[in-house]
Amino acid sequence: MDQEFTSDLFVFLLATLLGLEVIRRVSPLLHTPLMSLTNAISAISVVGAIVIAGQDYPPEQPYGRLAKVLGVAAVALAFSNVVGGYLITDRMLKMFRKRKGGP
Repeated sequence: MDQEFTSDLFVFLLATLLGLEVIRRVSPLLHTPLMSLTNAISAISVVGAIVIAGQDYPPEQPYGRLAKVLGVAAVALAFSNVVGGYLITDRMLKMFRKRKGGP
């Protein structure tokens, strides 16, 4: 493996572990604002994945085909994360709306 791939993988793993640790310690009261923030971050991920999936890799590049496949998978996963996040956020916000005829 080349040095650039190894360092990118290392940064990805560190970001994943840090993200899991931060999310796990969030109070339930802050969950709705956090979902809105993660939806925005996922939207940025969709744009980045589209850029990766749409690049034209030269045939001599060994990871070109793998990058395209992972880019397409990243587009699908990040987009489903955005849609699911908005649906969950909307459902959570509906719980705080006043009901007609209520107290």
